[in-house]
Amino acid sequence: MESDKKWDLISIASIPLIMTLGNSMLIPVLPAIRTRLGITSLQVSLLITVYSAVAIVLIPVAGYLSDRYGRKAVIIPSLIATALGGLLSGLASWWMPHPYALILGGRVLQGIGAAGSAPIVLPLIGDIFKRESDVSQGLGIVETSNTFGKVLSPILGSFLASFIWFLPFLFIPIFCSISILMVAFLVKSPEKKEEPPEFKQFLKSVKFIFTEKGRWLYAIFAIGVICMFVIFGTLFYLSDELERLFNLKGVLKGAVLAIPLAALCLASFFTGKAIGKNKPLMKWLTFIGTVLLTAAVFGCGMIHSIPWIIALLCLAGIGMGLILPCLDAFITEGIQKEQRGTITSIYSSMRFIGVALGPPVASVLLGVSHHVMFYTISGACLLAALISLFAIHPHANDKPPGGSGKYEPSEGKGHDKLKIRIG
Repeated sequence: MESDKKWDLISIASIPLIMTLGNSMLIPVLPAIRTRLGITSLQVSLLITVYSAVAIVLIPVAGYLSDRYGRKAVIIPSLIATALGGLLSGLASWWMPHPYALILGGRVLQGIGAAGSAPIVLPLIGDIFKRESDVSQGLGIVETSNTFGKVLSPILGSFLASFIWFLPFLFIPIFCSISILMVAFLVKSPEKKEEPPEFKQFLKSVKFIFTEKGRWLYAIFAIGVICMFVIFGTLFYLSDELERLFNLKGVLKGAVLAIPLAALCLASFFTGKAIGKNKPLMKWLTFIGTVLLTAAVFGCGMIHSIPWIIALLCLAGIGMGLILPCLDAFITEGIQKEQRGTITSIYSSMRFIGVALGPPVASVLLGVSHHVMFYTISGACLLAALISLFAIHPHANDKPPGGSGKYEPSEGKGHDKLKIRIG
């Protein structure tokens, strides 16, 4: 990897880490928030749901704005919005007797910030690094940072809340301030060589991308949704069972929840280093990862021993660690720079859908039985394996399936046509 880009990468990797902390730190604290505020389980769950819902809607908008005005021009204001959201929620909790409405408003601000920060990281990596092997390695480090945030979140959130229940809110602005300074001063965005397209032409180019590359793009979107659904659905189950069967709470429960995520984190790191620009390897690692994920989750449905389920979820984490860096590399390297921000942002939005669906769907299925929950989730994993096998067909020396095109308007009768130029 280019040595002069080391601090750029470290600064960029801080963004998904902090965004993950900003959301997932609250998960182990939700029971305490519910008790302190005297609100219902539905009301406290909205603190997570509203964050994801706002991000899902705004992520594609942020992607377009980053394509048009630059990555840092979107990322830095978004990090500021996230910091202000945490500050609003924390101060309302501190100073007001009934702060729920303002806490919810702060979470809306954080969702806006999340939409314009973490999803823009993928195209920014593609912009900064020239060699495909460096892009793949950078994406692996970013995915590792994202996963490390998930590992750290339950432990750190529980630790901070053990002092003051709303302290996790107040630490979000501190984390964001560090990332803002790093991105502002250490990340050198490449200069735009061409004027970005007008919105109408931009929409035509995006439509053309989905027309030409829809098969593998939809495949990657679907696999990304399923992976996030599996992560958050199984962690919801594990969190509930640890408390119900073993009375594990606080930092200790967070540490146990972090074990499968640590396996995912390590696998993501080594996968990112290994795949380089080898597209066939990415395809087969994705397939192997989905098969491993399917087998591990199916195995969880056959047993009731929590230690064995944790061991199988570690195998599932390794499977996802093989999958996610490959998906990031495919989607970042397969899209021309002018549309990269929007397409990768749609991908990130799809992943947020998986995050939002995981806990409630797992809860409903678990109400039927332990077996139904795990067998249904393993069925989704099997679908991901079939999609990766039949819908992704890279070539050894080419860009990801469908090639990479640069879109230009050309004149035609009564309407604009699009043509594709390779290179």
